[in-house]
Amino acid sequence: MNDIIAYFSTIPSTHRSLILVGGITIFWLIENTFPLFQMKYRKWQHAGINFFLTFTTIIVNFVLAFILIKTANCTTENHFGILQWLPQIPIWLYTIIGLLLLDLIGAYLAHLVQHKIKFLWRFHIVHHTDTWIDTTTANRHHPGESIIRFIFTTLGVLIVGSPMWMVFLYQSLSVIFSQFNHANISLPAKFDAFLSYFIISPNMHKVHHHYVLPYTDSNYGNIFSVWDRLFGTFTTLPKEELIYGVDTHMEPQENNKLKNLLQIPFQKSRSAKNS
Repeated sequence: MNDIIAYFSTIPSTHRSLILVGGITIFWLIENTFPLFQMKYRKWQHAGINFFLTFTTIIVNFVLAFILIKTANCTTENHFGILQWLPQIPIWLYTIIGLLLLDLIGAYLAHLVQHKIKFLWRFHIVHHTDTWIDTTTANRHHPGESIIRFIFTTLGVLIVGSPMWMVFLYQSLSVIFSQFNHANISLPAKFDAFLSYFIISPNMHKVHHHYVLPYTDSNYGNIFSVWDRLFGTFTTLPKEELIYGVDTHMEPQENNKLKNLLQIPFQKSRSAKNS
């Protein structure tokens, strides 16, 4: 455990980039070999759009990183936050509690709020417009949403009182798990269901990408599935019934053109086309 803490305390930016690129590469290869759906689409063109939006997320996080670092250092130096108020406990338990709480505030809560507040949904909807969910979809976020998510991450660090090594560890795990549960991979149904009791499994998250309510407003989790089960937002849907996308933007010129995706938050909002 001490080796992990030491590594993530000083993890180079190049290593964080390798985690991102390596994860996409591995899951890309797996989904090509064991696909959940045989999707007929121009995979490289689709990936190009999602890679561009991934790059904008990297830029946002890089530019604002000093805020996150300052917040983490401030909490530990001033003994502020939930982790700082805990009694002496084993480091492995301290780490699990910290990761769970970061996931609750920085991911689950952020995701839930973006679905419930119309202004924030305008940005998050870009992620849901993807009608071909694969591992590249994991980082398909409008730059505006990347800023929103950063704010929630910083809030999570402040409330939880996370040291910076834990933040880097959480972000690295978040990247891998998000790529995993978005990947177009086929797992045995029972194994996927078993995983969903602990983590967000591929089939569990695919339900969230079904094109109509109430499924879109379910399964908000990022790494841990406990929050969806605890707060009653967990649901299931047979994979045969899945239709990806969001019912207000089902046309290719709306969901597969980068220029339009960047403009969506500033366009006139639409009512659902399907019930």
